[in-house]
Amino acid sequence: MNTTELTGNWEEQKGKLKQKFAALTDNDLLFLKGKKEEMLGRIQTKLGKTKEELFKIISEL
Repeated sequence: MNTTELTGNWEEQKGKLKQKFAALTDNDLLFLKGKKEEMLGRIQTKLGKTKEELFKIISEL
């Protein structure tokens, strides 16, 4: 998954992630330009998932 795929519909994906994983907050899902890896790291830590698992979850939303 590249940045274009992630940013294209991030607001929609963010909402779906929050519905699926109640533990995620707006701060966890804050996507700032140049900070994609930091955001993904926060989500991985919070959910206890690998990067590959996280990309699969996001792509299936």
